[in-house]
Amino acid sequence: MDLALKKQLLLDAAKIRIHIIEGTYRAKSGHPGGSLSIADTIAYMYRCLLRIDPKNPNWEDRDRVVLSKGHTAPALYGALAIHGYFPEKEILNLRQIGSILQGHPDMMTTPGVDMSTGSLGQGVSAACGMALAAKLDQKDYQVYSILGDGEIEEGQVWEAAMFASHKSLDNLCFIIDNNNLQIDGQLDEVNSPYPIKEKFEAFGFTVFEADGHDFDSLETAFTAIKASHGKPTALVIKSVKGKGVSFMENDASWHGKACNAEEYEQAMAELRANLVRITKEG
Repeated sequence: MDLALKKQLLLDAAKIRIHIIEGTYRAKSGHPGGSLSIADTIAYMYRCLLRIDPKNPNWEDRDRVVLSKGHTAPALYGALAIHGYFPEKEILNLRQIGSILQGHPDMMTTPGVDMSTGSLGQGVSAACGMALAAKLDQKDYQVYSILGDGEIEEGQVWEAAMFASHKSLDNLCFIIDNNNLQIDGQLDEVNSPYPIKEKFEAFGFTVFEADGHDFDSLETAFTAIKASHGKPTALVIKSVKGKGVSFMENDASWHGKACNAEEYEQAMAELRANLVRITKEG
């Protein structure tokens, strides 16, 4: 990957993480852990992968993103903000009454949101419908749906996977954020969905894996996905819940709570220092 592009992606991800912590702190609620774990993947998608137009969010031929794990909306909002879908200052109004940025994505109020999500397991069914619509309308847009690894314990995910395979939706990609933690603890202690790769392969998917915090790894995987035809694809992202904030990393308690004032200061100090470091490098 070009070094200038990699630096830009690092900056994007750093800013997204700052927005995640800033927004959830101001709201006094939200889901920072899983938002932080997908920040790099979201940064890559919106900078390098998606065919989109922030000036025309409802462009008919745009690629679609369905955030099936809708509680991690702060990561999505961060990416949408830095790409100009709305002013970055809107992040400060996260989860406030009347705000365009609610706790879960709302396609009716937030520019750039392609599907309202929240109830886990349901987003992928909507994504399947979008991908089938593209086939029926002879459109070439791609549909990407981001799921949590805890979310794939939901039966509806596998119904959608079976449908996607049956309809040969090779314009559809499920992205599974495999940070190995859900609200109640480690996946293998709650209701293990492992082995994830083999399960999706059994449902007729072509499956890829990537390091969710390595842009070269993400680029390799997404390049292979775009070259894959005939079957729906799945990308299993190996990630760290709470990535980028030292005291949140690999801690399930940060699934759904905001920082207090002291924690906020520490988190922001770490994230701002990282942003400064990236800016100075290269």
